Amino acid sequence: MTGTSATDAPTSSGAAGNSAASRDKAYFLHPYTNLHLHETQGPLIVERGDGVRVYDDGGKEYIEGLASLWCVSLGWGEERLVEAATRQMRKLPTYHVFGHKSHEPGIDLAERLIKLAPVPMSKVFFANSGSEANDTVIKLIWYYNNALGRPEKKKILSRVKAYHGVTVATASLTGLPNNHRDFDLPIARILHADCPHHYHFAEPGETEEDFATRLAESLEAQILAEGPDTIAAMFAEPVMGAGGVIVPPATYFPKIQAVLKKYDILLVADEVICGFGRTGNFWGSQTMGMQPDILSCAKQLSSGYLPISAVMVSEKIYQACVDESKKIGTFGHGYTYSAHPVAAAVAIETLKIYEERDTVGHVRAVAPLFQRRLKALADHPLVGEARGVGLIGAIELVADKATKAPFEPVGRAGATLNALAQENGLILRAMGDSVALCPPLVIGEEDINTMFDRLAAALDAAVPVLRG
Repeated sequence: MTGTSATDAPTSSGAAGNSAASRDKAYFLHPYTNLHLHETQGPLIVERGDGVRVYDDGGKEYIEGLASLWCVSLGWGEERLVEAATRQMRKLPTYHVFGHKSHEPGIDLAERLIKLAPVPMSKVFFANSGSEANDTVIKLIWYYNNALGRPEKKKILSRVKAYHGVTVATASLTGLPNNHRDFDLPIARILHADCPHHYHFAEPGETEEDFATRLAESLEAQILAEGPDTIAAMFAEPVMGAGGVIVPPATYFPKIQAVLKKYDILLVADEVICGFGRTGNFWGSQTMGMQPDILSCAKQLSSGYLPISAVMVSEKIYQACVDESKKIGTFGHGYTYSAHPVAAAVAIETLKIYEERDTVGHVRAVAPLFQRRLKALADHPLVGEARGVGLIGAIELVADKATKAPFEPVGRAGATLNALAQENGLILRAMGDSVALCPPLVIGEEDINTMFDRLAAALDAAVPVLRG
């Protein structure tokens, strides 16, 4: 395949030694990549996109089954977003919002988000990525409790297998071992509660509702052991994304929230993946019955066309920040590109398109087919569980369906299927031995069927590789 050769043979990108692939290996440090393997394998060079498809530098077509890291909701080639960016570039290509400065795109976007919030919110703070948004939330939580005279109430709960970012603080919240190993993480004051994955962690015969009750009881025990006066907040994704697309068990969030409310612990909804229609409602919080005090979002906010993220805070948190900034003389936090006018303009146009085209309605219309095709894969001999909601899902590969034992070494099966799917014209993402699907929200039924046909063919091809 062009762009993936282990050698520097000529490709459509250029001559040997000067191809895009060879220059990539020479100069580019890639995130979330096996750097040693990359030195020989090299990259897939993606050259262009159209709708739900992307094309490599050899012209090969792929359905982008992960919407380019969970974010390209409107697909590639949405001219309205290009035009919105172009108009803003000509009018005010950049400006900051420090020191009482502002601009119309930032104001407009903040107003729209507050009106769209799943629960009453007061103000919006803008950043550039989900990691930055969640890092901001951590600082706001600490600032808030200092403002209230509670200097000991600073510990923050996350969950095993959660994903909240990769900054020093948010990678600490992330409950995945490879985000901690040899980065000297997690930092202090970060705790991890139980993972709400019924398939792996429920006791034999335990219903989803009983499992949720047990998780709530375990959370309360953890809070009491740490001391309720030391715990400030809990972060939670409505559906856990990079941890394997883990859908919480029935009644989970109402039971968890009752515990948090009892001990005056804030709930932070990380809507970076779930927001803007992914789960069949505009917010994942609505799908899962969450009532957050703070909400972070990114990715589909601009359909991934430009980097932008947002944090929405409730009135009580905003007022505490006002009081503390009055005492100090400033609210000493912000980014040069907070509410960047071009990114904000693209986000505004994205929100307009969602409304005008009833994107959530479209998701609800096609999600039953997506989920039906997804759940049917549970019958495949390699698949232990098929799980999902709306237009997001995952399959987990196991060596033994009865015992749920993984293939050894862990991660080999996921990587194998991921590679075979790519060969078959489907881009997915392997997370250990779970492989995720999260296509653009604009995908239609024909492309959903094509996507699952390609995945099924890759699964069949994986059988002799993994069992041979």
